[in-house]
Amino acid sequence: MWLTNCNVVDVESGTVLRGRSVEMERGIITEIASAGPPPGAAVHDLGGRYLMPGFISCHTHLSVVYPFSATDEAENPAITAYRSAVRAQDALRSGVTTMRCVHEQNRADLMLREAAAHGWIDAPRIFGAGRAISRPNGHGKGADCAYATGAAEFGAAAREELRAGADHLKIFITGGLAHEGEDFGEPEMTDEEIRATVEAAHEHDSYVAAHAGAWQAIRQALAQGVRSFEHAYDLDEETARRMLEAGAFLTPTLCVTRSESWMRAKGFEEFSIRNALDAADRHLASIRTAVRTGVPIVAGTDYPPGDDVDGVSAHVHEMLLLATAGLSNLDVLRSASLTAARLVGAETFLGQVAPGYAADVVALRDNPLEDLEALRDVSFVGSGGRIIRDDDLGETRTAG
Repeated sequence: MWLTNCNVVDVESGTVLRGRSVEMERGIITEIASAGPPPGAAVHDLGGRYLMPGFISCHTHLSVVYPFSATDEAENPAITAYRSAVRAQDALRSGVTTMRCVHEQNRADLMLREAAAHGWIDAPRIFGAGRAISRPNGHGKGADCAYATGAAEFGAAAREELRAGADHLKIFITGGLAHEGEDFGEPEMTDEEIRATVEAAHEHDSYVAAHAGAWQAIRQALAQGVRSFEHAYDLDEETARRMLEAGAFLTPTLCVTRSESWMRAKGFEEFSIRNALDAADRHLASIRTAVRTGVPIVAGTDYPPGDDVDGVSAHVHEMLLLATAGLSNLDVLRSASLTAARLVGAETFLGQVAPGYAADVVALRDNPLEDLEALRDVSFVGSGGRIIRDDDLGETRTAG
């Protein structure tokens, strides 16, 4: 199939290739041509829309229950999988064609990944962590995490998730905002526990993502080999510099502290809402520090990315917030494409509209390099060369 009459957004060069036709075959982009497709080819006219890589969301939870206190750790895995599948499909229709899950109850991410591979469900490409690993009374308590105390237990729990099929590991090195009385600056793991988890990941050519509220624990985890950090509600310039030097990635999840209406609609406890709002200014200032320092930034929501937040998907909401933290329009696009693909180790296959890359694409009516507000109007989604959604009802026909 060919997508015709489209303007291709090149997120590597920051330019637009106008009036192009894009050939997709067996889920791969095979050609980008300035001429039209050959006679007899199947074509789908995009009507001059702007074609860019499908979004990669790097901090996703599909199985989460709101409010958090309603989570049943003994829930039937089938129920967990069903809830997660609906959210995965919502995310795909919103333009999220790849997601990195960083804890799912009953390892629902790994189940959905397998179901999608068999063609039983339409879902984004999934890089999954299975269950996150938490101390029994740590930030992950009550969420059906793997629970561990001491280096040996953390190492064993890490290897268990990897044997189950996890692509990466998730740990909690500080408290967070979810629980009453929590302190997001309070460290929750020892050097030995962090190191044991990192060593297990390295044995499987994998890496560790760390829930990290504040700079002290980030420095601690950097020293033990962690290279992916989530949230950073309180980050100083020196720690940001160390992250840059170590080649670490940061997923800010700014929407966590800037989505009050969504939190209230989902029935969050008042203390959770208050915790989030109280951290909002410090959070934004910290991410501005990371951006100014040059830390690689990737987009992720901490919420189901297809949820509606004030009229846009949670993922687009996050991308727009990243611009308020100082990212250029191009770097915002890269946070959900090129940079995100580097984080998940798929930069030669995901994150660009180019020959040899996955045919995972979205189309917008306006140019996002000129105006990020164009992201609010995703009108076309393609995944693996299949058309998932076209709001403009473009028809597939045969070229003359």
